[in-house]
Amino acid sequence: MKIALASPAFPASLEIALSQAAALIQEAAQQQATIICFPESYLPGYPNIAQPMGTYTQDDMEAALVAACEMARTNHINVIMPMDGYIDGKVYNLAYVISAAGEVQGYQTKNQLDPSEDALWEPGTQRTLFEIDGLKFGITICHEGFRYPESVRWAATRGAHIVFHPHFTGSDASGNTISEWGHKDSPYYEKAMMMRAMENTIYFASVNYSMRYPESASSVIAPDGSCIAHQPYGKPGIVVAEIDPEKATGLLAKRFKAIL
Repeated sequence: MKIALASPAFPASLEIALSQAAALIQEAAQQQATIICFPESYLPGYPNIAQPMGTYTQDDMEAALVAACEMARTNHINVIMPMDGYIDGKVYNLAYVISAAGEVQGYQTKNQLDPSEDALWEPGTQRTLFEIDGLKFGITICHEGFRYPESVRWAATRGAHIVFHPHFTGSDASGNTISEWGHKDSPYYEKAMMMRAMENTIYFASVNYSMRYPESASSVIAPDGSCIAHQPYGKPGIVVAEIDPEKATGLLAKRFKAIL
């Protein structure tokens, strides 16, 4: 099975984000990927960097979701679209799972917010296991996947073959450049990706924006912790990787003995 990770340039507006999404979804479908995942809060863009919170209304975001569903249907590809989602009048950082028929299958909220996000979003409270075309998967969003490994183990112990990890690290304004994946002097993020796969014996697919000064690359990690594919730093586009769900045994996750 082929999966695709989208590494778009950071969008200056919701309209630009949707235009970029349309092109990347079409490219992933042309490469025969079964599913494509976008970075954290892609619609309308991570709020600390793009437009301030509240620029786009609930109606705007609902229309954006409808547009994403149509892209999935037109290209016959499953899509994980992270965005601002409104539930009972509150706004959440979440990721919708959209089927190749263009239907919303559900969503995963970001439950463990970074302290800097407490004023931006409502924290979620539940986790969900998804299944598309026989592929079982979970979703963990940025901070919670990097610093709360329990969010990945939850899915692994329930049979997930892979956990998708939309995130945001880096800057277009300033920072250091990275040239080697997993380098000892780089930020810890790529090392954490390896650990989430190894400690659970599943695939881990971590998805970042393409920025001038990225702190991590969009990467697909195998159950043994090896990086089997990653997007070149600073280059917008998609990375497509072939995975074998049978290799995602979840062996180490299933051997976990909870402390009572």
